[in-house]
Amino acid sequence: MFYVNYREVKDLSAQVADLKTDVSVLRGNQNITYQSITVLQNGTSLVDLYANLKDSVVLIQGETTDGTVQGSGFAYNYGGRNVILTNYHVVKGTTSLSVTFSDGQGYSATVLGSDPYVDLAVVTVDGNHTFKPVTIVSSSTVQVGEPVIAIGNPYGLVGSLTTGVVSATGRSIIEESANRYSIANIIQTSTPINPGNSGGLLLNSMGNVIGITTAIVSDSQGLGFAIPSNAILKELPSLISIGHYDGHSYLGVTGTDMNYNAAKASGTSYTYGWQIATVVRGGPCDGKLTVGDIIIGMNNQTIRNSDDLASYLEEYTLPGDNLRLTVFRNNEVISDIVVTLGTRPAPSV
Repeated sequence: MFYVNYREVKDLSAQVADLKTDVSVLRGNQNITYQSITVLQNGTSLVDLYANLKDSVVLIQGETTDGTVQGSGFAYNYGGRNVILTNYHVVKGTTSLSVTFSDGQGYSATVLGSDPYVDLAVVTVDGNHTFKPVTIVSSSTVQVGEPVIAIGNPYGLVGSLTTGVVSATGRSIIEESANRYSIANIIQTSTPINPGNSGGLLLNSMGNVIGITTAIVSDSQGLGFAIPSNAILKELPSLISIGHYDGHSYLGVTGTDMNYNAAKASGTSYTYGWQIATVVRGGPCDGKLTVGDIIIGMNNQTIRNSDDLASYLEEYTLPGDNLRLTVFRNNEVISDIVVTLGTRPAPSV
């Protein structure tokens, strides 16, 4: 009995030794693959988000007298009507236009409405295709630091996804098509935005649209910009029904940002604000403001610079509104200047 048990234990020990050898060899030869899956705050992965939205993004191509242009766009349903949203500068001056969906099906297209002042255009497709509309939500709650995703066609590379964070809000940028007026309330992001991305999606972590990407700022290394979704939602009814938007307020002045050096040179104590350079004769501020005045507040809202001024006017005012200005003039703060806002002149397109 002892002999049998001894042989069984000895055989078992030999099998364990052989197994250890096999495991050692396997460990030395195996190729280990690591997979990292980014999961967003709602439990959806980037893979799933892209799969859900890639068919909503389209390639827009057009011909102009100077050559060809291309950019991005995305499907949206407004009141039961399917449309494509994109940037104005993508379709500006086009003599023919086409929209190509993710399945490769292409159709001729027509510009239904546009607004150079926010670089926004609405396009209709001249053909019968299944749309996959996106959901647009308010951009009012967008916060610096939150993750964002862009989907578009940079350099014609259809359906490209990039990620980043919101790096600033309330920016303003200049676009030639807007008669040198600032496009206000811009979302700045670390997500790369390149030529061809224009008109694409900027999404929050839920996969909802908070902006429309724009690539009109050249050499913006490491920076991307997007028109906020609030501007889209505000203007869509007019762009679809009458083809343009007339709700941009107008002060009829030009100016520059104040800073420490400017304040020192002019002998003022205010190192922030927006200093008046010219006042348009017959405009809303004619007789109310003078050259050298520094606007430091609007309706009790502090105005630090041109970004604040442009964003406040765009977000909170309409033509015909009375606006109470606080200005610094001749070493005195004046807080009871009321201006009736005009309507911004039509852009020269």
